Amino acid sequence: MSTRIEHLLVLPDREVAEELADELESEGLTEVRVVREALAGEDDSEDHEWAVYVRTPPVPAYAARFEALAAAHGGWYDPDPQG
Repeated sequence: MSTRIEHLLVLPDREVAEELADELESEGLTEVRVVREALAGEDDSEDHEWAVYVRTPPVPAYAARFEALAAAHGGWYDPDPQG
């Protein structure tokens, strides 16, 4: 049984999230999906952000890369989306 690590890249725009998900899939990551992310304190569904949820092998470099990608697209990285 292999361990998978969960990552969440939260982005302000659906189109950006979908493009980023497509890019990650083209690089060979198979567990990638775009989700609507309700952030704490947000009641209005229009205020929800878009996120790219990714599961990867336990390679430390993924976290740093995803953090940089999120920041480059005006978003942020959640290293523990289930926590």
